[in-house]
Amino acid sequence: MKLDDLGVRICIMGPSNSGKSTLAHAIARSQELAVVHLDQLHHLPHTDWTPRPADEFAALHDQAIEGSRWVIEGNYSRLLPQRLERATGFILLDVPTTVSLYRYVRRCWFKRDRRGGLEGSRDSVKWDMIRHITVATRANRRRYRQMFEHIGLPKIHISSTSALDNFYRLNGLRR
Repeated sequence: MKLDDLGVRICIMGPSNSGKSTLAHAIARSQELAVVHLDQLHHLPHTDWTPRPADEFAALHDQAIEGSRWVIEGNYSRLLPQRLERATGFILLDVPTTVSLYRYVRRCWFKRDRRGGLEGSRDSVKWDMIRHITVATRANRRRYRQMFEHIGLPKIHISSTSALDNFYRLNGLRR
């Protein structure tokens, strides 16, 4: 399936540090879509990833999905039903845990401004995040794969870094 088959409101989900933000930006540029990073809506800017109140986040999320043309990246499964109701396509990224862990450490140590980063904040290596990537992500991966099977939208499952590279190449996307 090609990118054009996914329409003009695309959801991207996947484990932490799987490349969701980078892919969302590439798609947004290519298809002239607004890009929405759920982490930026969920967390307060200029903090060390402090969450917003749940009702405030839900309101920002719901406002974002009312747009007519967007690519939205992030998980936040609690709000997924209304996101999928508005979406025209879905992408599941599922790169290996070792890749996610490597990307996390690299972005914390070497990336100053990254796509999807929190305004006024700098990423730092946190043991909670390492544990999340190496332990909690296993259960999430299984849950995302099961969920993927039941999504009735045009959808793409990208299960490796080489498959992700091929998706970029096939659709003329630039990182």
